[in-house]
Amino acid sequence: MRRRIRRLSSQILLAQLAILAASMLIGFLLLAQTARANLDADYQARAAAIAQTFAGIPDIQNCMTSGGTGCAATVQELATQTANRTGAAYVVVIDSNRVRHSHPDAALIGKKVEEPLVAADGKVHLGTDQGATGLNANARVPLFAADSDRIVGEVSVGIRESSVASELLSELPAYGAWFVLALAIGALASFALASLLKRRTFGLELDEIARLLQEREATLHGIREGVIAIDPAGRITVVNDEAQRLLRLPEGARGRLLKDVLVAGPIRDTLTGTTEVKDAIALTDDHILVINRMPVTIGGRQHGAVFTLQDRTELTGLTRELDGERSFSESIRAQQHEFSNRMHAVSGLLELGRTQEALEYLNEIRGTTADLDATLRSHIGSPMIVGLLLGKAAEANERGIDLVIAPDTDLGEAPERVQALTTVLGNLIDNAFDALAGAPAPRRTVVSVVETRESVTVRVADTGPGVPSAELPRIFESGYSTKRGSLVRHSGLGLSLVHSTATKLGGSVTVSGGPGAVFTVVLPRATTATASGAARAGAGSTGGAR
Repeated sequence: MRRRIRRLSSQILLAQLAILAASMLIGFLLLAQTARANLDADYQARAAAIAQTFAGIPDIQNCMTSGGTGCAATVQELATQTANRTGAAYVVVIDSNRVRHSHPDAALIGKKVEEPLVAADGKVHLGTDQGATGLNANARVPLFAADSDRIVGEVSVGIRESSVASELLSELPAYGAWFVLALAIGALASFALASLLKRRTFGLELDEIARLLQEREATLHGIREGVIAIDPAGRITVVNDEAQRLLRLPEGARGRLLKDVLVAGPIRDTLTGTTEVKDAIALTDDHILVINRMPVTIGGRQHGAVFTLQDRTELTGLTRELDGERSFSESIRAQQHEFSNRMHAVSGLLELGRTQEALEYLNEIRGTTADLDATLRSHIGSPMIVGLLLGKAAEANERGIDLVIAPDTDLGEAPERVQALTTVLGNLIDNAFDALAGAPAPRRTVVSVVETRESVTVRVADTGPGVPSAELPRIFESGYSTKRGSLVRHSGLGLSLVHSTATKLGGSVTVSGGPGAVFTVVLPRATTATASGAARAGAGSTGGAR
Protein backbone atom coordinates (compact mmCIF):
# COMPACT_ATOMS: atom_id res chain seq x y z
CA MET A 1 0.00 0.00 0.00
CA ARG A 2 1.37 3.37 -0.97
CA ARG A 3 2.41 5.44 2.05
CA ARG A 4 0.57 8.73 2.33
CA ILE A 5 2.66 11.86 2.79
CA ARG A 6 1.37 13.60 5.92
CA ARG A 7 3.91 16.36 6.55
CA LEU A 8 2.55 19.75 5.54
CA SER A 9 5.95 21.05 4.42
CA SER A 10 6.52 17.96 2.27
CA GLN A 11 3.09 18.26 0.67
CA ILE A 12 3.64 21.92 -0.13
CA LEU A 13 7.14 21.27 -1.50
CA LEU A 14 6.01 18.38 -3.69
CA ALA A 15 2.99 20.31 -4.94
CA GLN A 16 5.15 23.30 -5.82
CA LEU A 17 7.71 21.09 -7.55
CA ALA A 18 4.99 19.35 -9.55
CA ILE A 19 3.51 22.69 -10.61
CA LEU A 20 6.95 24.05 -11.53
CA ALA A 21 7.91 20.91 -13.44
CA ALA A 22 4.65 20.88 -15.41
CA SER A 23 4.94 24.60 -16.12
CA MET A 24 8.55 24.25 -17.22
CA LEU A 25 7.76 21.27 -19.44
CA ILE A 26 4.90 23.08 -21.14
CA GLY A 27 7.05 26.18 -21.52
CA PHE A 28 9.92 24.13 -22.95
CA LEU A 29 7.63 22.46 -25.48
CA LEU A 30 6.17 25.79 -26.52
CA LEU A 31 9.63 27.27 -26.81
CA ALA A 32 10.80 24.30 -28.91
CA GLN A 33 7.77 24.69 -31.17
CA THR A 34 8.43 28.40 -31.55
CA ALA A 35 12.11 27.80 -32.22
CA ARG A 36 11.20 25.19 -34.82
CA ALA A 37 8.81 27.61 -36.53
CA ASN A 38 11.50 30.31 -36.53
CA LEU A 39 14.05 27.91 -37.97
CA ASP A 40 11.60 26.85 -40.68
CA ALA A 41 11.11 30.48 -41.60
CA ASP A 42 14.87 31.07 -41.59
CA TYR A 43 15.54 28.06 -43.83
CA GLN A 44 12.72 29.01 -46.17
CA ALA A 45 14.21 32.51 -46.42
CA ARG A 46 17.63 30.94 -47.10
CA ALA A 47 16.13 28.76 -49.79
CA ALA A 48 14.50 31.86 -51.32
CA ALA A 49 17.86 33.66 -51.34
CA ILE A 50 19.52 30.71 -53.08
CA ALA A 51 16.69 30.49 -55.60
CA GLN A 52 16.79 34.23 -56.38
CA THR A 53 20.58 34.15 -56.77
CA PHE A 54 20.38 31.14 -59.03
CA ALA A 55 17.54 32.71 -61.08
CA GLY A 56 19.75 35.76 -61.66
CA ILE A 57 22.60 33.79 -63.35
CA PRO A 58 22.80 35.00 -67.00
CA ASP A 59 23.54 31.54 -68.38
CA ILE A 60 20.39 30.19 -66.78
CA GLN A 61 18.32 33.09 -68.11
CA ASN A 62 19.74 32.73 -71.66
CA CYS A 63 19.27 28.99 -71.73
CA MET A 64 15.69 29.26 -70.50
CA THR A 65 14.94 32.11 -72.95
CA SER A 66 16.39 30.86 -76.23
CA GLY A 67 17.75 27.41 -75.49
CA GLY A 68 20.68 26.06 -77.50
CA THR A 69 23.22 23.31 -77.73
CA GLY A 70 24.46 22.25 -74.30
CA CYS A 71 21.88 24.24 -72.34
CA ALA A 72 20.45 21.16 -70.73
CA ALA A 73 23.85 20.10 -69.40
CA THR A 74 24.67 23.65 -68.34
CA VAL A 75 21.47 24.07 -66.31
CA GLN A 76 21.86 20.69 -64.60
CA GLU A 77 25.55 21.32 -63.86
CA LEU A 78 24.94 24.76 -62.40
CA ALA A 79 22.02 23.46 -60.33
CA THR A 80 24.10 20.61 -58.95
CA GLN A 81 27.04 22.92 -58.10
CA THR A 82 24.74 25.41 -56.39
CA ALA A 83 23.06 22.67 -54.34
CA ASN A 84 26.39 21.24 -53.24
CA ARG A 85 27.85 24.63 -52.44
CA THR A 86 24.84 25.89 -50.40
CA GLY A 87 23.77 22.63 -48.79
CA ALA A 88 20.42 22.64 -50.53
CA ALA A 89 18.66 19.35 -51.16
CA TYR A 90 17.77 20.34 -54.69
CA VAL A 91 17.73 23.19 -57.18
CA VAL A 92 15.03 22.56 -59.81
CA VAL A 93 14.53 24.75 -62.89
CA ILE A 94 11.09 24.57 -64.53
CA ASP A 95 10.14 26.32 -67.74
CA SER A 96 6.86 27.94 -68.53
CA ASN A 97 5.56 24.66 -69.93
CA ARG A 98 6.12 23.00 -66.50
CA VAL A 99 9.03 20.93 -67.82
CA ARG A 100 11.93 20.24 -65.48
CA HIS A 101 15.42 21.25 -66.74
CA SER A 102 17.31 20.22 -63.58
CA HIS A 103 16.68 17.77 -60.75
CA PRO A 104 18.74 15.61 -58.34
CA ASP A 105 17.06 12.62 -59.93
CA ALA A 106 18.21 12.69 -63.57
CA ALA A 107 15.27 10.48 -64.56
CA LEU A 108 12.86 13.31 -63.85
CA ILE A 109 14.64 15.85 -66.09
CA GLY A 110 12.53 16.64 -69.13
CA LYS A 111 9.33 15.57 -67.44
CA LYS A 112 6.49 17.84 -66.46
CA VAL A 113 5.54 18.66 -62.92
CA GLU A 114 1.94 18.00 -61.95
CA GLU A 115 1.20 21.28 -60.16
CA PRO A 116 1.01 24.63 -61.97
CA LEU A 117 3.79 27.24 -61.74
CA VAL A 118 3.05 29.10 -58.50
CA ALA A 119 5.72 31.74 -59.25
CA ALA A 120 4.04 32.71 -62.51
CA ASP A 121 2.54 35.66 -60.60
CA GLY A 122 6.04 37.13 -60.19
CA LYS A 123 6.16 36.65 -56.42
CA VAL A 124 8.29 34.55 -54.07
CA HIS A 125 6.42 31.62 -52.50
CA LEU A 126 7.65 29.95 -49.29
CA GLY A 127 6.52 26.70 -47.67
CA THR A 128 7.36 23.07 -47.09
CA ASP A 129 7.49 20.49 -49.80
CA GLN A 130 7.13 16.73 -49.57
CA GLY A 131 8.99 15.88 -52.76
CA ALA A 132 11.06 13.06 -54.08
CA THR A 133 13.90 13.96 -51.68
CA GLY A 134 11.69 14.03 -48.62
CA LEU A 135 10.35 16.90 -46.51
CA ASN A 136 12.08 20.20 -47.31
CA ALA A 137 11.89 23.90 -46.56
CA ASN A 138 10.97 25.15 -50.02
CA ALA A 139 11.09 28.46 -51.87
CA ARG A 140 9.86 29.12 -55.43
CA VAL A 141 10.88 32.28 -57.26
CA PRO A 142 10.07 33.49 -60.80
CA LEU A 143 12.70 33.10 -63.58
CA PHE A 144 12.79 36.07 -65.95
CA ALA A 145 14.06 36.23 -69.55
CA ALA A 146 17.49 37.74 -70.08
CA ASP A 147 16.34 40.69 -72.17
CA SER A 148 12.90 41.48 -70.63
CA ASP A 149 10.67 41.11 -67.60
CA ARG A 150 8.91 38.18 -69.19
CA ILE A 151 8.61 35.12 -66.92
CA VAL A 152 10.02 32.08 -68.63
CA GLY A 153 9.83 29.67 -65.72
CA GLU A 154 10.55 29.29 -62.00
CA VAL A 155 13.35 28.10 -59.74
CA SER A 156 12.46 25.83 -56.82
CA VAL A 157 15.03 25.32 -54.04
CA GLY A 158 14.60 23.00 -51.09
CA ILE A 159 16.60 22.47 -47.87
CA ARG A 160 16.02 19.23 -45.99
CA GLU A 161 14.00 19.46 -42.75
CA SER A 162 16.56 17.14 -41.16
CA SER A 163 18.97 20.05 -41.29
CA VAL A 164 16.39 22.20 -39.51
CA ALA A 165 15.89 19.50 -36.86
CA SER A 166 19.64 19.13 -36.38
CA GLU A 167 20.06 22.83 -35.77
CA LEU A 168 17.09 22.84 -33.39
CA LEU A 169 18.57 19.95 -31.43
CA SER A 170 21.86 21.79 -31.20
CA GLU A 171 20.08 24.79 -29.63
CA LEU A 172 17.75 22.92 -27.25
CA PRO A 173 20.43 21.96 -24.65
CA ALA A 174 21.10 25.64 -24.00
CA TYR A 175 17.38 26.26 -23.55
CA GLY A 176 17.11 23.17 -21.36
CA ALA A 177 19.93 24.40 -19.13
CA TRP A 178 18.08 27.65 -18.49
CA PHE A 179 14.88 25.78 -17.70
CA VAL A 180 16.70 23.46 -15.27
CA LEU A 181 18.21 26.51 -13.55
CA ALA A 182 14.79 28.13 -13.28
CA LEU A 183 13.37 24.86 -11.89
CA ALA A 184 16.14 24.70 -9.28
CA ILE A 185 15.49 28.30 -8.22
CA GLY A 186 11.75 27.54 -8.02
CA ALA A 187 12.45 24.42 -5.93
CA LEU A 188 14.56 26.44 -3.47
CA ALA A 189 11.82 29.09 -3.24
CA SER A 190 9.22 26.36 -2.67
CA PHE A 191 11.33 24.84 0.09
CA ALA A 192 11.72 28.25 1.75
CA LEU A 193 7.96 28.82 1.49
CA ALA A 194 7.22 25.40 2.96
CA SER A 195 9.58 26.07 5.87
CA LEU A 196 8.00 29.49 6.49
CA LEU A 197 4.49 28.04 6.50
CA LYS A 198 5.59 25.31 8.87
CA ARG A 199 6.95 27.89 11.30
CA ARG A 200 3.77 29.96 10.98
CA THR A 201 1.66 26.89 11.79
CA PHE A 202 3.93 25.99 14.77
CA GLY A 203 5.01 22.76 13.12
CA LEU A 204 1.46 21.38 12.97
CA GLU A 205 0.41 19.21 10.06
CA LEU A 206 -2.82 19.56 8.09
CA ASP A 207 -4.62 16.77 9.95
CA GLU A 208 -3.56 18.24 13.28
CA ILE A 209 -4.74 21.73 12.28
CA ALA A 210 -8.12 20.35 11.15
CA ARG A 211 -8.47 18.32 14.35
CA LEU A 212 -7.56 21.33 16.51
CA LEU A 213 -10.15 23.44 14.70
CA GLN A 214 -12.83 20.81 15.24
CA GLU A 215 -11.88 20.45 18.90
CA ARG A 216 -11.86 24.23 19.37
CA GLU A 217 -15.31 24.64 17.84
CA ALA A 218 -16.69 21.75 19.89
CA THR A 219 -15.16 23.12 23.08
CA LEU A 220 -16.21 26.73 22.49
CA HIS A 221 -19.81 25.90 21.76
CA GLY A 222 -20.04 23.07 24.30
CA ILE A 223 -18.98 24.83 27.50
CA ARG A 224 -21.46 26.71 29.68
CA GLU A 225 -19.23 29.75 30.04
CA GLY A 226 -19.31 32.61 27.56
CA VAL A 227 -16.02 33.17 25.73
CA ILE A 228 -15.12 36.21 23.64
CA ALA A 229 -11.74 37.01 22.06
CA ILE A 230 -10.87 40.35 20.46
CA ASP A 231 -7.91 41.55 18.43
CA PRO A 232 -5.82 44.64 19.31
CA ALA A 233 -8.30 46.83 17.40
CA GLY A 234 -11.20 45.64 19.58
CA ARG A 235 -12.74 43.50 16.83
CA ILE A 236 -14.41 40.22 17.84
CA THR A 237 -12.48 37.22 16.54
CA VAL A 238 -14.04 34.43 18.63
CA VAL A 239 -17.46 34.26 20.27
CA ASN A 240 -19.39 31.22 21.37
CA ASP A 241 -23.14 30.60 21.73
CA GLU A 242 -23.20 31.16 25.49
CA ALA A 243 -21.59 34.60 25.18
CA GLN A 244 -24.13 35.58 22.53
CA ARG A 245 -26.95 34.45 24.80
CA LEU A 246 -25.68 36.18 27.93
CA LEU A 247 -24.88 39.49 26.23
CA ARG A 248 -27.67 39.29 23.62
CA LEU A 249 -25.18 39.85 20.82
CA PRO A 250 -26.64 40.11 17.31
CA GLU A 251 -26.06 37.49 14.65
CA GLY A 252 -22.86 38.06 12.75
CA ALA A 253 -21.13 39.73 15.71
CA ARG A 254 -17.84 38.08 14.78
CA GLY A 255 -15.67 40.49 12.84
CA ARG A 256 -17.38 43.60 14.24
CA LEU A 257 -16.07 45.97 16.90
CA LEU A 258 -17.08 44.95 20.40
CA LYS A 259 -18.18 48.48 21.28
CA ASP A 260 -20.53 48.47 18.28
CA VAL A 261 -22.48 45.36 19.34
CA LEU A 262 -22.87 46.18 23.05
CA VAL A 263 -25.15 48.83 24.48
CA ALA A 264 -23.52 51.55 26.54
CA GLY A 265 -23.15 50.62 30.19
CA PRO A 266 -20.85 49.10 32.82
CA ILE A 267 -20.53 45.81 30.94
CA ARG A 268 -19.29 47.52 27.78
CA ASP A 269 -16.90 49.66 29.84
CA THR A 270 -15.49 46.52 31.46
CA LEU A 271 -15.13 44.57 28.23
CA THR A 272 -13.65 47.43 26.19
CA GLY A 273 -11.11 48.44 28.84
CA THR A 274 -7.39 47.76 28.66
CA THR A 275 -6.66 46.42 32.14
CA GLU A 276 -6.90 42.93 33.55
CA VAL A 277 -10.24 42.19 35.23
CA LYS A 278 -10.79 39.35 37.68
CA ASP A 279 -14.20 38.17 38.92
CA ALA A 280 -15.99 41.46 38.24
CA ILE A 281 -19.73 41.35 38.95
CA ALA A 282 -22.04 42.81 36.31
CA LEU A 283 -25.81 42.83 36.02
CA THR A 284 -27.91 42.69 32.87
CA ASP A 285 -31.68 42.71 32.62
CA ASP A 286 -31.78 38.93 32.94
CA HIS A 287 -28.46 37.75 34.34
CA ILE A 288 -25.86 38.30 37.02
CA LEU A 289 -22.47 37.79 35.38
CA VAL A 290 -18.95 37.24 36.62
CA ILE A 291 -16.53 38.71 34.09
CA ASN A 292 -12.83 38.00 33.67
CA ARG A 293 -10.66 39.87 31.17
CA MET A 294 -7.18 38.63 30.35
CA PRO A 295 -4.95 40.57 27.90
CA VAL A 296 -3.04 38.29 25.52
CA THR A 297 0.65 39.00 24.86
CA ILE A 298 2.70 36.83 22.48
CA GLY A 299 6.34 37.55 21.77
CA GLY A 300 6.11 40.86 23.61
CA ARG A 301 3.30 42.10 21.35
CA GLN A 302 -0.31 42.70 22.29
CA HIS A 303 -2.70 40.32 20.54
CA GLY A 304 -5.98 41.51 22.05
CA ALA A 305 -7.78 39.99 25.01
CA VAL A 306 -9.93 37.04 26.06
CA PHE A 307 -13.09 37.35 28.16
CA THR A 308 -14.96 34.70 30.10
CA LEU A 309 -18.55 35.21 31.26
CA GLN A 310 -20.10 33.07 33.98
CA ASP A 311 -23.81 33.13 34.64
CA ARG A 312 -24.30 33.39 38.40
CA THR A 313 -28.01 34.17 38.28
CA GLU A 314 -29.16 30.86 39.76
CA LEU A 315 -26.31 30.79 42.25
CA THR A 316 -27.02 34.36 43.35
CA GLY A 317 -30.69 33.50 43.69
CA LEU A 318 -29.80 30.57 45.91
CA THR A 319 -27.44 32.81 47.85
CA ARG A 320 -30.20 35.36 48.37
CA GLU A 321 -32.50 32.59 49.58
CA LEU A 322 -29.76 31.41 51.92
CA ASP A 323 -29.28 34.98 53.11
CA GLY A 324 -33.01 35.13 53.76
CA GLU A 325 -32.88 31.92 55.74
CA ARG A 326 -29.81 33.16 57.59
CA SER A 327 -31.56 36.46 58.28
CA PHE A 328 -34.57 34.57 59.55
CA SER A 329 -32.40 32.36 61.78
CA GLU A 330 -30.56 35.45 63.05
CA SER A 331 -33.91 37.04 63.78
CA ILE A 332 -34.96 33.93 65.70
CA ARG A 333 -31.65 33.91 67.53
CA ALA A 334 -32.03 37.60 68.30
CA GLN A 335 -35.53 36.98 69.59
CA GLN A 336 -34.30 34.04 71.66
CA HIS A 337 -31.42 36.11 72.99
CA GLU A 338 -33.76 38.97 73.84
CA PHE A 339 -36.26 36.54 75.37
CA SER A 340 -33.50 35.01 77.52
CA ASN A 341 -32.40 38.42 78.74
CA ARG A 342 -35.97 39.37 79.63
CA MET A 343 -36.55 36.08 81.41
CA HIS A 344 -33.34 36.60 83.37
CA ALA A 345 -34.56 40.06 84.32
CA VAL A 346 -37.97 38.72 85.39
CA SER A 347 -36.35 35.83 87.27
CA GLY A 348 -34.04 38.23 89.11
CA LEU A 349 -36.92 40.51 90.13
CA LEU A 350 -38.91 37.54 91.41
CA GLU A 351 -35.94 36.20 93.40
CA LEU A 352 -35.63 39.63 94.99
CA GLY A 353 -39.29 39.50 95.86
CA ARG A 354 -40.20 42.46 93.68
CA THR A 355 -43.23 40.88 92.12
CA GLN A 356 -44.93 44.18 91.35
CA GLU A 357 -41.94 45.45 89.37
CA ALA A 358 -41.70 42.09 87.54
CA LEU A 359 -45.37 42.38 86.59
CA GLU A 360 -44.92 45.92 85.33
CA TYR A 361 -41.88 44.85 83.30
CA LEU A 362 -43.84 41.98 81.70
CA ASN A 363 -46.70 44.34 80.83
CA GLU A 364 -44.21 46.74 79.23
CA ILE A 365 -42.65 43.96 77.15
CA ARG A 366 -46.03 42.69 76.05
CA GLY A 367 -47.14 46.18 75.11
CA THR A 368 -44.04 46.89 72.97
CA THR A 369 -44.24 43.62 71.06
CA ALA A 370 -47.97 43.82 70.73
CA ASP A 371 -47.75 47.39 69.47
CA LEU A 372 -45.32 46.43 66.69
CA ASP A 373 -47.35 43.38 65.72
CA ALA A 374 -50.56 45.38 65.75
CA THR A 375 -48.99 48.15 63.68
CA LEU A 376 -47.77 45.72 61.04
CA ARG A 377 -51.05 43.83 60.83
CA SER A 378 -53.12 47.00 60.65
CA HIS A 379 -51.05 48.48 57.80
CA ILE A 380 -49.88 45.37 55.90
CA GLY A 381 -52.07 42.49 54.85
CA SER A 382 -49.45 40.28 53.18
CA PRO A 383 -48.18 37.59 55.60
CA MET A 384 -44.87 37.33 53.74
CA ILE A 385 -44.12 41.04 54.12
CA VAL A 386 -45.25 41.00 57.78
CA GLY A 387 -42.92 38.08 58.48
CA LEU A 388 -40.05 39.85 56.73
CA LEU A 389 -40.54 43.04 58.75
CA LEU A 390 -40.89 41.17 62.05
CA GLY A 391 -37.59 39.44 61.41
CA LYS A 392 -35.96 42.74 60.44
CA ALA A 393 -37.38 44.36 63.59
CA ALA A 394 -35.78 41.70 65.78
CA GLU A 395 -32.47 42.15 63.98
CA ALA A 396 -32.75 45.92 64.34
CA ASN A 397 -33.38 45.61 68.06
CA GLU A 398 -30.27 43.47 68.50
CA ARG A 399 -28.13 45.93 66.52
CA GLY A 400 -29.40 48.90 68.44
CA ILE A 401 -31.46 50.32 65.57
CA ASP A 402 -34.98 51.63 65.84
CA LEU A 403 -37.10 50.22 62.98
CA VAL A 404 -40.16 52.37 62.41
CA ILE A 405 -43.13 51.60 60.17
CA ALA A 406 -44.33 54.86 58.63
CA PRO A 407 -47.97 55.79 59.31
CA ASP A 408 -48.78 56.03 55.59
CA THR A 409 -47.91 52.36 55.05
CA ASP A 410 -50.77 50.56 53.31
CA LEU A 411 -50.36 47.19 51.58
CA GLY A 412 -53.04 44.67 50.69
CA GLU A 413 -53.22 41.02 51.56
CA ALA A 414 -52.16 39.81 48.12
CA PRO A 415 -50.06 42.50 46.41
CA GLU A 416 -48.85 41.97 42.87
CA ARG A 417 -45.23 41.00 42.31
CA VAL A 418 -44.73 40.10 45.94
CA GLN A 419 -41.43 38.34 45.17
CA ALA A 420 -39.98 41.49 43.60
CA LEU A 421 -41.36 43.55 46.49
CA THR A 422 -39.67 41.22 49.00
CA THR A 423 -36.34 41.53 47.15
CA VAL A 424 -36.54 45.31 47.02
CA LEU A 425 -37.69 45.77 50.61
CA GLY A 426 -35.23 43.28 52.13
CA ASN A 427 -32.21 44.70 50.28
CA LEU A 428 -33.06 48.31 51.08
CA ILE A 429 -33.50 47.54 54.80
CA ASP A 430 -30.24 45.55 54.87
CA ASN A 431 -28.51 48.46 53.16
CA ALA A 432 -29.94 50.90 55.73
CA PHE A 433 -28.88 48.71 58.67
CA ASP A 434 -25.32 48.43 57.36
CA ALA A 435 -25.18 52.17 56.66
CA LEU A 436 -26.06 52.77 60.35
CA ALA A 437 -23.37 50.38 61.61
CA GLY A 438 -20.90 53.15 62.48
CA ALA A 439 -23.37 56.00 62.93
CA PRO A 440 -23.94 57.64 66.34
CA ALA A 441 -27.23 57.27 68.22
CA PRO A 442 -30.06 57.73 67.66
CA ARG A 443 -30.03 55.26 64.77
CA ARG A 444 -33.34 54.91 63.00
CA THR A 445 -34.71 53.30 59.86
CA VAL A 446 -38.15 54.30 58.60
CA VAL A 447 -39.98 51.97 56.20
CA SER A 448 -42.98 52.94 54.11
CA VAL A 449 -44.89 50.68 51.70
CA VAL A 450 -47.83 52.28 49.90
CA GLU A 451 -49.99 50.41 47.40
CA THR A 452 -52.24 52.29 44.96
CA ARG A 453 -54.21 51.26 41.90
CA GLU A 454 -51.27 52.12 39.67
CA SER A 455 -48.18 51.09 41.64
CA VAL A 456 -46.49 50.05 44.86
CA THR A 457 -44.07 52.62 46.32
CA VAL A 458 -41.37 51.52 48.77
CA ARG A 459 -39.49 54.17 50.72
CA VAL A 460 -36.67 53.37 53.17
CA ALA A 461 -34.94 56.20 55.03
CA ASP A 462 -32.16 56.08 57.60
CA THR A 463 -30.25 58.51 59.79
CA GLY A 464 -26.83 57.36 58.53
CA PRO A 465 -24.18 59.46 56.75
CA GLY A 466 -26.05 59.21 53.45
CA VAL A 467 -24.65 59.12 49.91
CA PRO A 468 -22.22 61.83 48.73
CA SER A 469 -23.61 63.79 45.82
CA ALA A 470 -20.57 62.92 43.69
CA GLU A 471 -21.36 59.22 44.12
CA LEU A 472 -25.03 59.38 43.14
CA PRO A 473 -24.46 58.56 39.40
CA ARG A 474 -22.79 55.24 40.23
CA ILE A 475 -24.72 54.23 43.35
CA PHE A 476 -26.48 51.37 41.53
CA GLU A 477 -23.43 49.93 39.75
CA SER A 478 -22.64 46.33 40.62
CA GLY A 479 -19.95 46.08 43.29
CA TYR A 480 -20.48 49.62 44.55
CA SER A 481 -21.32 49.85 48.27
CA THR A 482 -22.27 52.65 50.63
CA LYS A 483 -21.74 50.40 53.64
CA ARG A 484 -19.08 51.16 56.23
CA GLY A 485 -17.79 49.69 59.41
CA SER A 486 -16.86 46.25 60.65
CA LEU A 487 -20.45 45.07 60.76
CA VAL A 488 -20.93 45.16 57.01
CA ARG A 489 -22.07 41.70 55.98
CA HIS A 490 -23.29 42.04 52.39
CA SER A 491 -21.49 41.94 49.08
CA GLY A 492 -22.45 45.24 47.45
CA LEU A 493 -24.96 43.61 45.09
CA GLY A 494 -28.07 44.68 46.99
CA LEU A 495 -28.60 48.07 45.36
CA SER A 496 -27.79 46.64 41.93
CA LEU A 497 -30.40 43.94 42.45
CA VAL A 498 -32.92 46.55 43.55
CA HIS A 499 -32.21 48.67 40.48
CA SER A 500 -32.30 45.74 38.02
CA THR A 501 -35.51 44.36 39.57
CA ALA A 502 -37.27 47.72 39.39
CA THR A 503 -36.16 48.62 35.87
CA LYS A 504 -37.00 45.14 34.56
CA LEU A 505 -40.58 45.63 35.74
CA GLY A 506 -40.77 49.13 34.26
CA GLY A 507 -40.33 50.91 37.59
CA SER A 508 -37.86 53.46 38.92
CA VAL A 509 -35.37 53.92 41.76
CA THR A 510 -34.29 57.26 43.22
CA VAL A 511 -32.04 58.22 46.12
CA SER A 512 -31.52 61.50 47.95
CA GLY A 513 -28.07 62.98 48.44
CA GLY A 514 -26.47 64.23 51.61
CA PRO A 515 -26.91 62.98 55.22
CA GLY A 516 -29.74 60.57 55.83
CA ALA A 517 -30.28 58.59 52.62
CA VAL A 518 -33.82 58.07 51.36
CA PHE A 519 -34.36 55.34 48.75
CA THR A 520 -37.63 55.37 46.82
CA VAL A 521 -38.68 52.53 44.55
CA VAL A 522 -41.81 52.60 42.42
CA LEU A 523 -43.06 49.26 41.08
CA PRO A 524 -45.95 49.61 38.61
CA ARG A 525 -48.73 47.07 38.83
CA ALA A 526 -48.70 44.44 36.09
CA THR A 527 -51.78 45.77 34.30
CA THR A 528 -50.46 49.33 34.40
CA ALA A 529 -47.05 48.28 33.08
CA THR A 530 -48.65 46.33 30.23
CA ALA A 531 -50.83 49.26 29.23
CA SER A 532 -47.88 51.65 29.40
CA GLY A 533 -45.78 49.34 27.26
CA ALA A 534 -48.55 49.06 24.67
CA ALA A 535 -48.94 52.84 24.66
CA ARG A 536 -45.21 53.31 24.16
CA ALA A 537 -45.20 50.76 21.34
CA GLY A 538 -48.15 52.49 19.69
CA ALA A 539 -46.49 55.88 19.99
CA GLY A 540 -43.30 54.47 18.54
CA SER A 541 -45.10 52.92 15.56
CA THR A 542 -47.03 56.13 14.95
CA GLY A 543 -43.82 58.14 15.04
CA GLY A 544 -42.21 55.70 12.67
CA ALA A 545 -45.11 55.97 10.23
CA ARG A 546 -44.92 59.69 10.38
